Amino acid sequence: QVQFVESGGGLVQSGGSLRLSCEASGFFLEYYAIGWFRQAPGKEREEVSCISSSDRSTYYAESVKGRFTISRDNVKNSVYLQMNSLKSEDTALYFCAADLVRRACVYGLDFSQWNYWGQGTQVTVSS
Repeated sequence: QVQFVESGGGLVQSGGSLRLSCEASGFFLEYYAIGWFRQAPGKEREEVSCISSSDRSTYYAESVKGRFTISRDNVKNSVYLQMNSLKSEDTALYFCAADLVRRACVYGLDFSQWNYWGQGTQVTVSS
């Protein structure tokens, strides 16, 4: 089965850190741009970060810039999201997905262009 499996979420106090993992199953992610997304209850899905395949360039949403770091390990077929200085507004279900067309990240790409959405991992930040 082709999918992503996200893990690493949990309950953390404001100012704390978590490291999310996104492992690909059934395909090799090294050829694709990989994005992290999140969705809080009652809110729209938000693109958080992306890492390109070609040059590993990255981008971040303004709301997480300077606090989150995306990385990838193609040998482990995984992408990670290190989240520091967490805030209550970071509380959400976090997902990853792959852009099967482009190797470089395209900010604002329609969600329908992303593939292999996993079940997500819940991050809850208590204030």
